[in-house]
Amino acid sequence: MFEFDFSEILDMYELLMTLLYWIIMLVIAGVCMAIFEKFTPYNDKEELLKGNTAVGVQFAGKLIGLGIITESSIAHNLSVWGASIWIFIGFILMVAGYFLFEWVTPFKAEDEIRKNNVAVAIVAASVSIFIGFAVAGSIT
Repeated sequence: MFEFDFSEILDMYELLMTLLYWIIMLVIAGVCMAIFEKFTPYNDKEELLKGNTAVGVQFAGKLIGLGIITESSIAHNLSVWGASIWIFIGFILMVAGYFLFEWVTPFKAEDEIRKNNVAVAIVAASVSIFIGFAVAGSIT
């Protein structure tokens, strides 16, 4: 009465490719976030462990922005290597946007975030997310 072939839902090749993408993208995200941390004048991990909400908000914005770029890179490239290259291009644009945001604000955003100024962190996170969407939209 109700029959289906499980291979029509999921085949081993798709599963293996998903695992490959998952592993490589997690490594790339880890590398990108470690590089991002080098650009901040404070230690993200230490601030997070101290409960600095502003650092958490900013860190989350960077992860979300990078995640948006990652999704679009995977969706619009035929290989894991093409996707990886586009993620790094998007990451470079996020770093450039980070410096541009810091340059155009009338205060030192990083100092405010270190002082747990959540309002500034929300704007900084929004900039990262905006850049993620802008880069993702341009990947074809």
